[in-house]
This record gives sequence, structure tokens and C-alpha cells, in this order.
Amino acid sequence: MIVYTVVGQGQYVDLEDGLKMKPEGQWSMYVNLTNRCTCSCTFCLRSMKKMAENETLWLKREPTVDEVKKALDGAPWDHINEVVFCGFGEPTERLDDLTALLKYVKDTHPGMKTRVNTNGLSDLAYGRDTAPNFGGGILDTISISMNASNKERYLELTRSKFGIQSYDAMLKFAVDCKQYVPNVVLTVVDHVEDSEEIKKCRAICDKLGLRLRVRVYEDK
Repeated sequence: MIVYTVVGQGQYVDLEDGLKMKPEGQWSMYVNLTNRCTCSCTFCLRSMKKMAENETLWLKREPTVDEVKKALDGAPWDHINEVVFCGFGEPTERLDDLTALLKYVKDTHPGMKTRVNTNGLSDLAYGRDTAPNFGGGILDTISISMNASNKERYLELTRSKFGIQSYDAMLKFAVDCKQYVPNVVLTVVDHVEDSEEIKKCRAICDKLGLRLRVRVYEDK
């Protein structure tokens, strides 16, 4: 699926089915750009979640920008309150396309909230500072996977292809984003980290002026 929503306990459905299951109120629409990711997290749903063929987030091929725009144009916008770029892959693997589509959402639906869920390693992927790509009012919230309170534990969990430098790069990216994105959130996953580790993560976020969100662990 290119665009989808989430219902119940982590059930991914296309927007038509979502509208039938959630006919009232408003909900988030997710945009799935790629299968590619620079991490291979030990707790990632990519390798654990079982999905029916018509509900899978695994893409047979990456959609073009025009194909994504067409999917967005056909969405039930009266029922949508946020557009989130997050699939089974890392959206910044297509950084230029991602920012172009964020701008498209803002141009076609002014005032619509936008969010990107990312591992925060795009600086390492592109060899430059990438936070400025999210400036200009195209992004309201960036949610960055913090995962751990130190670089050794982070690498153990994420198995980032960039190695031990990944943790510090992720934190730098998060701090840089404060200049361009109104809401910068770091996340950890409960049941993956214990309360003491989460407390340490919160202290780091407080020191850096960032907000921590504890995500609910989903294992199926």
C-alpha cells in the first residue's frame, strides 16, 4: 500500500477500508515510500508482523512521486487530520521526493498537519546536514527513533549500517531539526527498554531541549 491508515491494534488498511471501519471523526493517513532502511532493528515489525496480501506495507516497487500524488489526491481528506510519512522503510532514503511530497501536501491542503517518522540517520546517509531540508514550513513534527541512552546499546538494538557513530549523529540531527521543525520528538519503545533506561533517555532529552515519547511495543 502507498497510503493507508491504522485501525484497532495496529491493523494497517487502505483508506477505503479505513473509511468503512472509521466513518466518524478524523484520523491519520500514512504514506509509504520505500522498503529500504539503513537499520535492521532487533524489534522491527518488518520481520515479525504478519499481513494479508491486500494489507502489506511491503512494496513490490517504489512508487513515483506522481503516483504518490495521485494516491493523495484520491484520499478522503474530510476525514484526515494528519499526514505521516512512515511505512516499513526509512522515508529519508528518498529525501528529495519526501520533501517534495511534504510541500505538495501543504500546497494542496494548507493547514494540514504533517509528520515524518525517521531513524534520524540521514546526515550519515547523505554525508551532509539534512535538517535544513525540512525547513520552510513543510513539516510540523519529526519523530526520531532514539531507542537507547548510549551508543553501544543503540547499535546493539538498531544494527545500523553506519556503526558506532550512528547514535551521536542521530542526536545531532535531532538538535539541528529544532531550527526548522516546530515539534521534534524522540522515541523509545516500552518492553524493549526498561524503566531505568527510559529514565536515562528522558534525562538526555531534557538536557537537549527535546521531548521524549514512549512508544507502545507492537509484536504482531
